[in-house]
Amino acid sequence: MPAYIALLRGINVSGQKLIKMVELKQMFEQMGFERVQTYIQSGNVLFITEDAETALRSNIEQRIQEVFGFDVTVVIRTVEQMEYITNHCPFEADPTSAVEKVYIALLAEKPSADNIAKLLLCTSEIDEFQLSSSKLEVYILCRQSIRKSVFTNNFLEKKLGAAATTRNWQTMSKLTALGKALTTES
Repeated sequence: MPAYIALLRGINVSGQKLIKMVELKQMFEQMGFERVQTYIQSGNVLFITEDAETALRSNIEQRIQEVFGFDVTVVIRTVEQMEYITNHCPFEADPTSAVEKVYIALLAEKPSADNIAKLLLCTSEIDEFQLSSSKLEVYILCRQSIRKSVFTNNFLEKKLGAAATTRNWQTMSKLTALGKALTTES
């Protein structure tokens, strides 16, 4: 069965859209998903299912609305996709660096060619970004802080006209490792 990672946008931030991970895990299990596990409070859920990938996002978003009472955008990636994303990062990710950090914005859907062209015109004297070959991820190199970066999640969503959620390199690497372990369990 395929293994997936669901990344929830904007939960447990500044006291908004609060979801306890134990409750989120229970919700996924009640949906019939197997080997469900969560990772940190930002809303990362690993699971296995035979359900069609095309319906997962809307089914999970609808269930979150029913259970928790608010809308949450969910981005879905297979474990194989996550592995590809982390293996093809165009920036050197140094987890020991106190300053330079790599982030990855994961888009819920592919943006239009016009919106991609608009984003590609944007520059910063401090930070850099690169769009993935699939056009579903934006790699961001922050040389100071994501809070000071031009390339925030909201900025990318506005430019690309697509919902997104951003994770740091450490989280992406850990999710990839957890996903690989999930697929090798018997």
